[in-house]
Parts: sequence; C-alpha cells; structure tokens
Amino acid sequence: MDFKTEMDTLPLTAIILTYNEERNIRDCIESVYGYVDEIYVVDSFSTDTTLSIISEYPQVKVVQHEFGNYSIQRNWAFDNLDIRNEFIFNMDADHRAMPELLDELRTYFKKGIAANINGFMASRRTMFLGRWIKRGGHYPIYHAIIFRKGFGQCEIKNYDQHFIIKGEAIVLKNNVIDIITESLSTFTERHNKWSTLEAEEAIAYSQEMDAGRVEAEKDGNVMEYRRYQRMKYYSYPIFLRVFLYFFYRFILKGGFREGKEGMVFHFLQGFWFRFLVDAKIWELKKNK
Repeated sequence: MDFKTEMDTLPLTAIILTYNEERNIRDCIESVYGYVDEIYVVDSFSTDTTLSIISEYPQVKVVQHEFGNYSIQRNWAFDNLDIRNEFIFNMDADHRAMPELLDELRTYFKKGIAANINGFMASRRTMFLGRWIKRGGHYPIYHAIIFRKGFGQCEIKNYDQHFIIKGEAIVLKNNVIDIITESLSTFTERHNKWSTLEAEEAIAYSQEMDAGRVEAEKDGNVMEYRRYQRMKYYSYPIFLRVFLYFFYRFILKGGFREGKEGMVFHFLQGFWFRFLVDAKIWELKKNK
C-alpha cells in the first residue's frame, strides 16, 4: 500500500456504501486509501467476505446500517456519521477514483476552495466487460461526487438518484471509473429490477417534481440538463421512443464503433432496457 505524505492527503471524507461487494471493495478502497484523509464504509450487513477485506485497511471506519433504499442510506450517513472534514466524497463500491482526478482535486485544495463553491462534479467512465464505453452519447455523463458538509444531499428517489449540491460547483476534467457489471447475468438481473422502478418514476415524470430532487432545466447545470433530456424522452410516444433512442445512440452517436462489447452494451442498455421500461409502463397503465 502506498501511503502519501500529509501534504498530499486530500481533506476529504470518502463514504462508500456496501452490501456483498467482495468483488469490488478492495479496488475501490485502494483507489482512495492514503489519498483522502478519512474513509467510512456504510455496510448493509454483508454476508460474504466484504467486511473481512475491509478489515485489512486499519484506517477505514465501518458502520453497519440496515438498507432502506439508496437515498435513505446516503442521507442517513450524512446525518449520523462523525465526519471530520468539510468536504464529502461519495463513492459506490464499484467506483474507482482515477489518480488524475485526485491530482486535479489536490490542485484545487492547495489553492483554496472559494466560499461560494460547495461541490465538485465529474463524469463517470463506464467500464463494461473491460471496455470503456465512450461513444453512443454515454460519455461524458456528469454526477455530483463531492459536496461541502451541510450543502448537499441525495435526491429522494427509488432509482437513478443523483446528489444535489446547494450552491455552485466546479466541473472536473477527470473521471471516476464505474465498473457497472462483472457479468451479463448480473447486468440483466439488475436492469430487470431497475426497469420496474424506472417505469414507476416515468409515470410520475409528468407530475410536478417533488422537493429534494434534481430539477429538469434546459439551461441548468450538466446534471439538470441531463434530467431535462430524460423528461423530454418521455414526451415521445411509448415504444416509438425506444427505437428512436437506439438509432440515435447506436448510429448517430457512433455506438456501433465500439466493438462487440459496445454492441452488447448499447443494445442491452439502450434498447432492451428501454423497451422493458416502456413495456412495464404499458402494463401498469393497462392494469389500472
């Protein structure tokens, strides 16, 4: 393990959520261990070797809390952990902080963070079966990854939650690696579950947005604009929008250029998943 000097250590508290993440947690911790001042793991009572692996890192603090949903778990952590740093770095077990990202953050913190800056946004670099998916409109996709304590929260949703930063944020040039699956079986199982949640959310998109969510703004920040695009997508006719979206991603945005991995990813995530969501929307409305 490569321990950095105090000057190199970033004044950040990383919070990682886990549940049976033995495949991912070591690489996640290694990407920030010795680089950030404090690391918390909030574990949902894992039954595999996750906790044993974490115990190999004496500086990592482990707290166990029953999992309600992602939003509840994140916001519980913000409210209940004894966080000693002013800025919080939010990670999942399948995320990896790139060295270049940490170097970029170090530059900002050495210069000093202005009082009006309450967070940082960065793009995720999606890795699918070992390949970086960078075409098909899938990169860059920006997320709030860091916010000042007391000036951020996880939006209250059952699916596809983002972090809300209260105030201005810096958009970083470098990325967080997102290992989205270890197998196609896992990918399809998760997306089948998520399609139900997405269908329920999509039906609610036509209603007024609740407080505590990322707003859909055409002229907003990069996250708000992406939420605007999603709501725009749901304004198109059901099922037809799936074919239009896949054509846009795979043909117009060059998804076909990403080899076999890219073909599988864009078809499953850009067509099969979207078709399944629409089918469940149709089913929900039909049953009502």
